[in-house]
Amino acid sequence: MVDLTSKPYYLNQEQINFLKQTLKEMTTEAKIGQLFFVVGQDEDQVDLAAFAAKYQPGGIMYRPDKAAKIKREVTSLQTHSAIPMFVAANLESGGNGLVAEGTWLGTPMEMAATNDANAAYQLGNVAGYEARQVGANMSFAPIVDIDNNFRNPIMNVRTFGSDKNRVLKMSQAQAKGLTANQIIPVIKHFPGDGVDERDQHLLASVNSLTADDWMESYGQIYHQLIEDGIPTIMIAHIMQPAWERRLEPGINDTQLRPASSSKLLIDGLLRNVLKFNGLTITDATPMIGYNAALAREELLPTTINAGIDMILFNKNIDEDYKIIRQAVANGTISAERLDEAVTRILATKLAQGIMATDGQLLTPAPKGLDLKLTEHAEIAKQVAKKAVTLVKDRDHLLPITPKKYPRIRLYVLGDSDDGGFKEGGHVTDLFKVQLEQAGFEVTLYNRQKLDFHEVFEEGVQDLKAKFDLALYVANVETASNQTTTRLDWIHLMAADAPWFMKSIPTIFVSTANPYHLFDIPNVSTFINAYTGNQATIEATVRKLTGQESFEGISPVDPFCGHFETHL
Repeated sequence: MVDLTSKPYYLNQEQINFLKQTLKEMTTEAKIGQLFFVVGQDEDQVDLAAFAAKYQPGGIMYRPDKAAKIKREVTSLQTHSAIPMFVAANLESGGNGLVAEGTWLGTPMEMAATNDANAAYQLGNVAGYEARQVGANMSFAPIVDIDNNFRNPIMNVRTFGSDKNRVLKMSQAQAKGLTANQIIPVIKHFPGDGVDERDQHLLASVNSLTADDWMESYGQIYHQLIEDGIPTIMIAHIMQPAWERRLEPGINDTQLRPASSSKLLIDGLLRNVLKFNGLTITDATPMIGYNAALAREELLPTTINAGIDMILFNKNIDEDYKIIRQAVANGTISAERLDEAVTRILATKLAQGIMATDGQLLTPAPKGLDLKLTEHAEIAKQVAKKAVTLVKDRDHLLPITPKKYPRIRLYVLGDSDDGGFKEGGHVTDLFKVQLEQAGFEVTLYNRQKLDFHEVFEEGVQDLKAKFDLALYVANVETASNQTTTRLDWIHLMAADAPWFMKSIPTIFVSTANPYHLFDIPNVSTFINAYTGNQATIEATVRKLTGQESFEGISPVDPFCGHFETHL
């Protein structure tokens, strides 16, 4: 049974009595509904009242949309829900994780580059405040993964870096900022991303650390956050074979499972070893990393029986509900296990102030709508000023001025939308305008309309006649369902690559990936900005032109462990 009087619940007797009575009065169908954390529903496509009544979900997770619309949808769903719902979003980098016009404060790695925990606190505070304005009460953040592998295409700047102590300090601060705004922090992605170079959206990736090394790194972070009273953990489609083998010596390789369906990793490692008594939620179950483990009709009940309390998203919602309904009916999921999961769900809602002991919602959206965007934009500027990092300036090209380099050719890489859930927008126009306002003549390299004469026949002097400095900006963002964030030059002769970098001053700025030196090791000057938002681009241009100094401290090794990247 779940101990409701201890961490992270600390329920009083009135709350416990209410929970037990509610559980007793709930139908099996209502209990099954609580297990599901469904995708956000659109008022233009769905009758929200009918949806809430039919599915009775325990939680709902929204992607970004206009604030007024999100607020209406959330209010309608909560009004028609018998039990108040968790309302979550990926508040990883600011309020823009839920509110389309919200503040993109910056990536976690940008916060870490300030080396100031207050930046991470403000990340939680700003995102939490804006999310609360539209009725949210939960954040799928902080991310507590460790960036151990520069080739990993999904974590990268979404993490607080490669130092476990910094990751912990920043995660604690972000969680406090969220909690200050009545937003429940959900740490992720247990048992830890950032070791494998593959994306769990596409397969079950592997945390390949030994059991002892895991405990000395990821384990320490989870242990301390559990000690702090973190209420909720997201369980990833990531394997941790060493711990499964330690807990069940002789286990066959074919029996190893990603954490989202592993009883050894949830009931064993997380609950028994790390002593986590709180709520567990899967990462999104449409991911291939989840569905490749077992057939879905077997996998969903296995997930609940592994010790996980809530299932995030569906493929076909009616099909998934039917699978769980049948598993409960035939005893695959016992009544005791169902009640245990629902107890944790309701207890979290009570403990976190979402639900009162009369069953009413305690955290409705405020009547007004004030996102404080101007105030939050100032915070973003303060963070950017402290975060932008000069990695190297071998030939002392900095600062750049219109007198030294009047004509700049601007090359922008990766500034496109090609699917996946990306955090930011485009940086091309922002850089061009900022540089022109600083007095430079800027020409943009057109990747869609190549100058074939230049590509095949022009030399150094031909290019010197066109520009005095080449400024490369890479906005190659992490995004779901992609296999790499490497630089991808135009395949025809690498037409946009700086073959001339030893002859013409060349500067490289990355707004989304700190590891691009791996692909362009010989460039003279390399800057990591971590985030492609306006505040960070403005700070980067100020630093390029010598108006302010570089203050950022790299949270990772931008040289990727290679000697040639230092040259």
